[in-house]
Amino acid sequence: MKMLLFIWFLIFSYTIRASTSLDTLAVGESIQDGKTLVSSNGIIEVGFFSPQNSTRRLRYLGIWYRNVSPLTVVWVANKEKPLQHSSGVLTLNEKGILMLLNDVNSTIWSSNASSIAWNSTTPIAQLLDTGNLVVKNRHETEKDVFLWQSFDYPGDTLMPGILVFISRKI
Repeated sequence: MKMLLFIWFLIFSYTIRASTSLDTLAVGESIQDGKTLVSSNGIIEVGFFSPQNSTRRLRYLGIWYRNVSPLTVVWVANKEKPLQHSSGVLTLNEKGILMLLNDVNSTIWSSNASSIAWNSTTPIAQLLDTGNLVVKNRHETEKDVFLWQSFDYPGDTLMPGILVFISRKI
């Protein structure tokens, strides 16, 4: 009986770990083309895509609604520099900077965090249920304290939670 209970505990623990890690990228981890991060509510996804009507195989890193057809991309990281092949990699470095690398490990895009992570083990990137891709210190207790967030760089699709500031010249 104890052995059966122990096995159930191991399976349950693994299931919880597997389901909670899908939305997070830690230092040294990466997402390769074909893999994605999925928000904890399962609605939003970040990964690599090609535009639907594209005749070339250009690849972009983007955020989209997961189960909406046609593909509804709401944010793109590398709009100005698409990848030429499906060999892109998204990684997080020890300073808390997201880096998009091509097939020869050249940086195509980076998040350029506004502040540096406390130490080399704490930064994580997380795809929030709101569709905001954020970089934060793992042990940050404040809800909205981010080193970087995609909502600061909105595309042509506004999502709930994005603050838009309009500057007026007099």
